[in-house]
Amino acid sequence: MKEENILFAIQGKTVVVTGATGILCGAMAEFLAAQGANVVLVGRNEEKGRQLEAKIQETGGKAVFVAADVMNQGDIERVRDTALETYGTIDILVNGAGGNRPGASTSDTQTFFDLPLDDIGGVLSLNLLGSILPSQILGNVMAEKKEGVIINISSMAAQQPATKVLGYSAAKAGVDNFTRWLAVHMAQEYSPSIRVNAIAPGFFLTQQNHYLLVDKDTGGMTARGQKIIDNTPMGRYGDPEDLLGCLLWLISDGAKFVTGAVIPVDGGFSAYSGV
Repeated sequence: MKEENILFAIQGKTVVVTGATGILCGAMAEFLAAQGANVVLVGRNEEKGRQLEAKIQETGGKAVFVAADVMNQGDIERVRDTALETYGTIDILVNGAGGNRPGASTSDTQTFFDLPLDDIGGVLSLNLLGSILPSQILGNVMAEKKEGVIINISSMAAQQPATKVLGYSAAKAGVDNFTRWLAVHMAQEYSPSIRVNAIAPGFFLTQQNHYLLVDKDTGGMTARGQKIIDNTPMGRYGDPEDLLGCLLWLISDGAKFVTGAVIPVDGGFSAYSGV
């Protein structure tokens, strides 16, 4: 095998992917399995999870689905136990579960002063606590063996708070901070061979943001969607496949001296001043 192939090889590694029933993390899970990784698929939608599990297995990949809520300790302990029983260890965790709620966003009919705290709290919990809890339970396996990789999924809304989505912007800013904190903590307290990084996607069409970016009557872009495209130098939304190269780099030995980093994959959005 060529040296560069060994550098980015993940064959035989066990990867837990939360949010695997979503568009972006589903693509990640399929890709990782195609690279020879053992994948533990985690999500709340059992039907979609089983379909993805079968799809990966039918193409020769290794995958097992566990229906779980990332904010439920018992569920994540069950994910850990399934991973250990099926594959013997946990090498990599991708904290991909997340999303937004209309109730945590301002709109023409809902001002900031009307936002229900339950909805804001729900978005904060899903995105931030839903990354912390799996990192505690599954990251402990890495701490015991003094090796592993944790990847959090951030957002452009963390670096430049996006209008309307108060809860989501605040939650993803917390994910950035948590990523840097945990990177230092793991390296200093357990092992420098445990790395923690984040990927910050630009704008991708997903189930959570479809209502903000696509006009439900015409099927075209909303004014918000057009503004995003106008401020993305590459002039398009991201495709799920656009995240895969960055993911492979961060989880492989190709990034073995990279920790505490938040990497934008955004078509230039974060680099553009608008002028």
